[in-house]
Amino acid sequence: MDDKKQIKFILNIAVLALICVFLWWGNDNLSSFYIRILNLSAIFVILGISMNLVLGFTGMFSLGHSGFMCIGAYVASILTMSPASKEIIYFMEPITPILAQIQWPIFPAIIMAGVVAALFGFLVGIPALRLRDDYLAIATLGFAEIIRIIVTNTITITNGALGLKNIPSVKSMWVYWGIAIITIIILKKIVNSSWGYSFKAIRDNEIAAEAMGINLFSHKLLSFSIGAFFAGIAGALMAFLITSVDPTMFRFTFTFQILLIVVLGGMGSLTGSVISAVAITILMEVLRVVEEPINFFGLLQIPGLPGMRMVIFALGLLLVILYYRQGLMGTREFNWDYILNKIDSFRKRGASM
Repeated sequence: MDDKKQIKFILNIAVLALICVFLWWGNDNLSSFYIRILNLSAIFVILGISMNLVLGFTGMFSLGHSGFMCIGAYVASILTMSPASKEIIYFMEPITPILAQIQWPIFPAIIMAGVVAALFGFLVGIPALRLRDDYLAIATLGFAEIIRIIVTNTITITNGALGLKNIPSVKSMWVYWGIAIITIIILKKIVNSSWGYSFKAIRDNEIAAEAMGINLFSHKLLSFSIGAFFAGIAGALMAFLITSVDPTMFRFTFTFQILLIVVLGGMGSLTGSVISAVAITILMEVLRVVEEPINFFGLLQIPGLPGMRMVIFALGLLLVILYYRQGLMGTREFNWDYILNKIDSFRKRGASM
């Protein structure tokens, strides 16, 4: 290992140590509101980078993330709820007997939520990924709506439109940000592997990629399934954060919120998705003020307008598409090389003076 690699390794360890110190401090000192916002940011980080793998790195215009998230949320909720809670909540029709007495620990349930979502991603991807561009977007958007309708009508499994309550609560930032950091590391490894290079080749030119011997369909299906896996995990975390789920949470507008994160951060940049996910999550809370009545010194009063936050974000997305299509980071990633090269150049200038 050369000197530069050793320095980068030490810097990575230092950053992880700082994050751990912040999580330790934040769990003990921040209010429950701020902890909730930071945990929600971690969930949107997972959603943003997993959708970026599909859209930004593989070039598939998929809009089915809310459907996979819905699957993950319901799987994790049903697996972790106590039998007593299930008996109380399923009062219209009793839950399917095979699920009535099941109660898993939280972490195995999170993994199973991702696996089930990936399985659905695999099954949906087999027919859908033969389509391209707008047709693929419409097909995956339709899938997400179909999932929501199925969840609404399978009362003995999902409790229908009433949703699920009394889901075990997880508030620790270690859980949410730990899983987010693991997700970033895994996807970073995938992007920099031979699979990742194949994904980028498919994104840039499918004909050239196929001529180089890349199996287009299998690589697209792999990318789609991995994205679905992490969307399912994010859905499970959302259920543990809110402690209740219902079908209305996973409408197609939720997918467009994730799409906003990807576009603003830069399609093809994990770093951009992480930054934009945190920024947008915080801004969504800050901008709640525009949905409340505003009084300008008693001279002018503007009534609250529900939904104005999304209008502002939609205008922001439109401006980015029109004037700054590459987003915040484009296809660039944060790395230590730029900083180390700058330090070396300053050293050389100092030595020459």
